[in-house]
Amino acid sequence: MSKQFAVTATDGVWDGNIMIDTVGGNPLGILIPGTTINKVCVQYAAGGAAWRIIDSNTMIVKRRGLAALASYTDNQYCLIQPYTIQKTDTLQVFPVAVDATANESNVLAWVCTGVNQSELYYGTGIVDSVSTELKTAVNNQGVGDSIFGSSIIRMQIQAEDGATITGVSLIDASGGEVYFAYGTKRSLNPGSRSNYFNLFVDQLQLSIMKSFTLKVTTVSA
Repeated sequence: MSKQFAVTATDGVWDGNIMIDTVGGNPLGILIPGTTINKVCVQYAAGGAAWRIIDSNTMIVKRRGLAALASYTDNQYCLIQPYTIQKTDTLQVFPVAVDATANESNVLAWVCTGVNQSELYYGTGIVDSVSTELKTAVNNQGVGDSIFGSSIIRMQIQAEDGATITGVSLIDASGGEVYFAYGTKRSLNPGSRSNYFNLFVDQLQLSIMKSFTLKVTTVSA
């Protein structure tokens, strides 16, 4: 069994961007409570997007991921750890547009600190070749505040369509570089590895201390 959901979403927010089924107009938890799913495929019209399944009462995020440009969905990447839908669950999206200013890009990043413990980070108007801090999509905090005392174990980072992530850095309180990884192109760009992410790194153990920052460097289309 599969179901289709859709929403006309607002860029740069989670609130109000609840996907509803295309037949009856119901959210995920009302439509198929008790159903176990193992795949979520989300696509967007332009720019970039993240998605999450969240309990509307407890606000606990059950599953999350990145979306693909329309017609570039990869069913293998859509696989998730099997999850049984609860009646209070909703499927939400956080889209970003292609930056309207030349030589600037928008970026999304899922940063994971444990099993089912992930936070979405967001950067907008990132100037080409300028290392720029990413902050949480919900309350605009850097990693040194939002996940202080935790360890980053995995990161998935997506730049807007056409943009390249040249690198991601974790910087300590004194300005020293704790970690660095190269990024790449995505989707339509020659040399792309994925339709979903410009950078994916796992098996990390990056302990986060106060005043640490997570920064990316990009080159726009």
